[in-house]
Amino acid sequence: MTDLSKLHVGLTGSAEIIVSDAHTAPRIGSGRVAVLATPVMINVIEAAALDAIEKHLPEGNQSLGTHLDVKHYAATPVGMRLRAKAEVTKIDGRNIEFRVEAFDEKERVGDGTHTRVVVNVARFDQRVQKKLEDLPRIQQAWPQGLEIKS
Repeated sequence: MTDLSKLHVGLTGSAEIIVSDAHTAPRIGSGRVAVLATPVMINVIEAAALDAIEKHLPEGNQSLGTHLDVKHYAATPVGMRLRAKAEVTKIDGRNIEFRVEAFDEKERVGDGTHTRVVVNVARFDQRVQKKLEDLPRIQQAWPQGLEIKS
């Protein structure tokens, strides 16, 4: 069993960026208005959650995002700083829940909840490799007409 005793409710983390053209919705492919893209805000939120807990995990373990429930309700223009904060609100076995918020230099622009699960990297990598080994069989059994089209 993985020792997660260094994790506790109340741990906090943060992350920030200065919004550039590369962070805008048209560049990310999530919209047409040249303001901070929601997927980028989510990335900064996840980075804040990582900042809160990764340094407290046992060697050979990492956390992976499994759930996000966030609202993005105000635009952040290019050139403005975006800062995300995450606070651990619940620990249930390997699952860690966070309250998350994102602010630009003027106002709060998003908030919600985020869940991560702690995994043993070696075991996780083994499962991913097994999935790749099974790929030819899976592709052969894949029903016709279910191709994902972009």
